[in-house]
Amino acid sequence: MRFSVRFNNDLPVAEYVTLAQAAEAAGFDQFWVSDDLFLRSAPVILAAVAGATTRIKLGTCILNPYTLHPSEMAMTAATLDELSGGRFLLGLAAGAGDFLKWVGLEQTRPLATIRDSITVVRRLLRGERVQYDGAALRGWTDEAYLRFESRPVPIYVGAMGPQMLELTGELADGALPLLFPPEHYETVARYVAAGAARAGRTLDDLDLAACIWCSIDDDKDAAEAVLRDKIAYYGHALGPLIYERLGVSRDEFLPIEQALQRDRDPVRARSLVTPAMLKIGVAGTPRDLIPRLEGLASMGVRHFSFGPPLGPDPLAAIQTLGREVLPHVAKR
Repeated sequence: MRFSVRFNNDLPVAEYVTLAQAAEAAGFDQFWVSDDLFLRSAPVILAAVAGATTRIKLGTCILNPYTLHPSEMAMTAATLDELSGGRFLLGLAAGAGDFLKWVGLEQTRPLATIRDSITVVRRLLRGERVQYDGAALRGWTDEAYLRFESRPVPIYVGAMGPQMLELTGELADGALPLLFPPEHYETVARYVAAGAARAGRTLDDLDLAACIWCSIDDDKDAAEAVLRDKIAYYGHALGPLIYERLGVSRDEFLPIEQALQRDRDPVRARSLVTPAMLKIGVAGTPRDLIPRLEGLASMGVRHFSFGPPLGPDPLAAIQTLGREVLPHVAKR
């Protein structure tokens, strides 16, 4: 059984150092930080964390090839892997189209772009000259190569839609699918397995993380309030497969997006989150979380990834997970 914890890139850098040290002490295997637009830089955060930890693996969830060119992605991965002593995990994906529009970028040909990005990054990290003309990335010459020694690093893909999930199964070393709700795993695993089968692989050949959101606190109302804030920020950017599983439509999130992003009214945005939307994650005590995890374990989950908001006190949440949840789930 493998365990990881994920954070958005919206906290002061020093807090990530404390959280990563706590996660390492609590028995987590991986520590992931997102790289959402106009928040703090995940590679910089992970550089700080690398110097303050010794065992836990460190990953980006995710970098996208529209705001960060795949050549620079390979440079970043190789440098962070060197800095961390071989502990870096490269998480990449097509990103959120709604956020890319903020800077006038179109999320063009996402499947082809991710396929090409995985291909060229993997070759660069192997020390190859990458003369390449793909469906999305074109015109690479034999002068495209890293000018320093590197090594292959595991490549994880963040995917929500069926085709991207299948591509993940076909090409990636690991998968970071958002499971909203957590029971969405059974749908996700089916698509990833289909892609793996096309490449002559099985789910055992990649690290499929069950990425859930949880907000943990003894005060369930306080835990739920934090989850509401996270749903208000990201709800409009989820994929059709998730909306279908939740039984909601993207249009239901648009007034929330208006309230939060344009009107800057977080109180109103939080109040518009419905009970159906709250099924995106789990809010409450470890007693509320464990039955959901047991259900996932019975579906075959072997990697539990706990994501933000985690709770009103993320540090306490990590410690609680390590003390009360991880040992229980690891026995299954």
